[in-house]
Amino acid sequence: MKPVTVRVPGSTSNCGAGFDTLGLALQVYNSISLTPRETGTVRGSRESDVRAESLVTAAVNEFAIWTKTEPQGVEFQIDADVPPARGLGSSVTILAGVVAGLNRWSDDVLSRHDMVRLVTKLEGHPDNAMAGVLGGFCVGRCGESAAEYIDAVRVEIPASLKFVVVSPAFEISTKSSRGVLPSQITHPDAVRSVNSAAYLTAVFVAGDYSKLRNSVSDFLHEPYRMPGIKGARESIDAGIDAGALTGWLSGSGSSVLCVAEEAVADQVAEAMQATFRGIGVQTESRVLAADNRGLRIEA
Repeated sequence: MKPVTVRVPGSTSNCGAGFDTLGLALQVYNSISLTPRETGTVRGSRESDVRAESLVTAAVNEFAIWTKTEPQGVEFQIDADVPPARGLGSSVTILAGVVAGLNRWSDDVLSRHDMVRLVTKLEGHPDNAMAGVLGGFCVGRCGESAAEYIDAVRVEIPASLKFVVVSPAFEISTKSSRGVLPSQITHPDAVRSVNSAAYLTAVFVAGDYSKLRNSVSDFLHEPYRMPGIKGARESIDAGIDAGALTGWLSGSGSSVLCVAEEAVADQVAEAMQATFRGIGVQTESRVLAADNRGLRIEA
């Protein structure tokens, strides 16, 4: 077996009210390189990879279960542009990259949808997993739980539509952010959330992006997560005032995202950053297009 490198796009998930259902791949990437080692050992190529070792180990072990083989020993290296714990699917880039590399060593025994199923089981929900593996805007269908991926409908998004991502300089773990969500919501809030998610999906399918304006209205998770991210709501509102079509909390945060036409994307980014800057929060911004290819083997 020769060393293999897999390039996996980051992604934004939920897209407002599409909780654990909607995912969109973005043109920001992590590359995961795998080198075979003796069976059962997992090791990063440098000390900074220690944080990722548990993810790599989980992917190696789960792949072995799915393929009824012994866990493959690997040495891994991650070249990262997707910031960790910012709501951009960083963990999925590692999980999917490892699974795809092991799959290549196993003569591609798993299909892409098989890989989504495996990564979804590890991640617990399919939104980022679909986007990272398949690319494009993905709508997932699940079984009895969000961890049981069945299928996805995938839509390609043109490069002219931009996704302005502003990431505050602090991390938020998905597990802790789920802890702030209520066990129940009211029927009117559920109806309004379903309406928003269905409408947003229809707009992406139809390609009539002008109808995205002010289309996101979520009552499932944003009202409970936003207060923990100082300036998040105000930053999205500033982006919309500067010309963005709509915006949402990316995953569980801390990143926020606005959708904008190319002509106004830079001014939207500046307005969003200025809001955080005004309250003393450092950020970095990215003006990104959608990635329509998903993960790919580079070497």
